[in-house]
Amino acid sequence: MNKTFDILRARKDTLACDEIIHFNNAGASLMPIPVSDALHSYLRSEEKIGGYETEAMYADSLNNVYRSSAKLLNCSTDEIAFVENATRAWDLAFYSFKFNPGDKILTTLAEYGSNVVAYLQQAKRFGVEVVFVPNDEFGQIDTKALADLIDDKVQLITITHIPTGGGLVNPAAEIGKIAKAASIPFILDSCQSVGQIPINVDEIGCDVLCITGRKYLRGPRGTGLLYVRKELIESLEPPLLDQHAAELITPTEYKIRPNAKRFENWEQYCAGKYALWVAIDYALSWGLESIQERIYDLADLLRSKLSQIDSLQVTDEGAEKCGIVTFVSHNIEPFEIKKELAVQRINVSTSKGSGSLVSFKSRGLTEVVRASVHYFNTESEIEYFADVLKKIVTRKI
Repeated sequence: MNKTFDILRARKDTLACDEIIHFNNAGASLMPIPVSDALHSYLRSEEKIGGYETEAMYADSLNNVYRSSAKLLNCSTDEIAFVENATRAWDLAFYSFKFNPGDKILTTLAEYGSNVVAYLQQAKRFGVEVVFVPNDEFGQIDTKALADLIDDKVQLITITHIPTGGGLVNPAAEIGKIAKAASIPFILDSCQSVGQIPINVDEIGCDVLCITGRKYLRGPRGTGLLYVRKELIESLEPPLLDQHAAELITPTEYKIRPNAKRFENWEQYCAGKYALWVAIDYALSWGLESIQERIYDLADLLRSKLSQIDSLQVTDEGAEKCGIVTFVSHNIEPFEIKKELAVQRINVSTSKGSGSLVSFKSRGLTEVVRASVHYFNTESEIEYFADVLKKIVTRKI
């Protein structure tokens, strides 16, 4: 465990730490005080002077979200769009790609369910074939199998970096090399990875990447970001346009923005945008390498503790495992475990249904408990969690 990490600062900046144990950071993390203060101060200004007037007053600060995001991802500000959530950001990019009958989309078994719905919709519309690349012996996407599946029909490679229903980290950089060598666009859903691990879009080689604010970045809900590589931007026409994304030139002509802002709307959650900037800078102040080390150490400890409980099975896959820890009990259903943990003021979530359907079907799973740690969590919280959980699954609470 990293002994130099300033856990006192992390917990001092997180108001709920003395009241609850929050192991639901893959759902929505706890906003630190600087982020919450930024959100409330912006809303208070809207209350006092008006929405448009506040936007004008905060104009420079609102633009900071692009500068900080560019630093976070190692890209240019012109490659960043602010979108109301990561799903919509992903949709806007994905639905900009054009397909013909017989084209193929390659994806992973651990793909997020909403993304799979979109693939299947385009398959029905255009006769596209959706190909699920098999896993390797670690349960992550098999990059050799991916390379072997490349042919002239493959028009897109699109994967979830870290799935919603497990702790694996898919080998994104290896996939990026394969995509680049074949000149195939590569979309990376990084909702669970940005803020948890360092992300460099050039090193990964992705052409499109989506981010949510509410998870490991510890920003407000209703905020998201979209990265689109500049070489690809002008070839993608978003399925939805307004007079922010495009300019009306004449009664019969319009011109789309030349940068990633073509994927934005005019009306935005400005308070959330401002707070998201603060959240990104707050994460950068810790250093993403330091954050990753802390989260991974805590998650490893949690998996170790859970493996010592006879009636539990840890269900995480992957050669590399992150801060999301999933498990099932032979004695009690996941939803009941979540409910009983909540009584003890411990927050977890469950993953089931279409969110992880393809992966779960292949593994014989229907629902898992998901405990996702962040750097403000502690070893003592993990010890207490394991003790409480053991009592729950052995029916001693």
